[in-house]
Amino acid sequence: MTMHRTTRIKITELNPHLMCVLCGGYFIDATTIIECLHSFCKMCIVRYLETSKYCPICDVPVHKTKPLLNIRSDKTLQDIVYKLVPGLFKNEMKRRRDFYAAHPSVDATTRSNEDRGEVADEDKRIITDDEIISLSIEFFDNNKYVNNMAKKTGVAEDKQSKEQVNNKRYLQCPAAMTIMHLRKFLRSKMDIPCTYQVEVMYEDEPLKDYYTLMDVAYIYTWRRNGPLPLKYRVRPSCKKLKMSHPQQEGQNSTGRSAESDSASDKACSPAGVPSTSSLPSPGTPVQSPHLPHISKPVNGASASAPAPTRPFPFGNKPRKASLNGSSLSSGLA
Repeated sequence: MTMHRTTRIKITELNPHLMCVLCGGYFIDATTIIECLHSFCKMCIVRYLETSKYCPICDVPVHKTKPLLNIRSDKTLQDIVYKLVPGLFKNEMKRRRDFYAAHPSVDATTRSNEDRGEVADEDKRIITDDEIISLSIEFFDNNKYVNNMAKKTGVAEDKQSKEQVNNKRYLQCPAAMTIMHLRKFLRSKMDIPCTYQVEVMYEDEPLKDYYTLMDVAYIYTWRRNGPLPLKYRVRPSCKKLKMSHPQQEGQNSTGRSAESDSASDKACSPAGVPSTSSLPSPGTPVQSPHLPHISKPVNGASASAPAPTRPFPFGNKPRKASLNGSSLSSGLA
């Protein structure tokens, strides 16, 4: 099982995909050639195609007579550049406003708001790291049946909306704040013990710890029409439970009348546990296949079941044992 590892990519590693080879800067009004799909700044490629009919990168012919017909504006690429490069959109809008302010003779009425530099970051949905994001946090209710029933009746829906407003908490956090920091804040604010884990969610989907609020706003297309809606839930931490061996349960039910020797200790280890489909209940006595006999109390007295008689392989010969270098002989009873 491979664990997910978070790796951050520097903007310098993406520069070859975000910069124009003609001016050496980031794309402004990104424009793509249809034939080869190479992109440039709009002003740069228009000026270049006045003197050449070939792509500046791969020399593919754009068009023999009218090359401007085979170039298209790439809004998606431009939005990616604005979102990845901090402050680029704001600086470009300011530069355009300054240009039209310095040249009042230029007619800008036919231009769009973005061309005139009159589009704010909020309208373009561009978020910077140092921006403050307003968010709402509330407890996640998993009872979908109640929610569906509440939508059918207007009275219940009004009651539910009032309860949600009372349970919501509103925060203002930097856009670079991660979900992990938000979880730690909730844990310390509500004194949640370490035996429980806190999950931050967007609707019914848990969020990764390395997500920033800016990532959440981009991923779920937050429209800035209200606070960023987040939810949380508290769940018990998953811990490994120690499985008790059935032999130990059977020995405990007999009142521990028989002591286990070294062989029975090895049998009680997890490596010696046979795989069974179901474990018996604690009240059910279980006989161990490793023990020759189990003592059980009968009418207050301890009686042992006789062990099966087996022929001794060496007969009734006396056994010899060595003790401190001297030979001792012992007879069998």
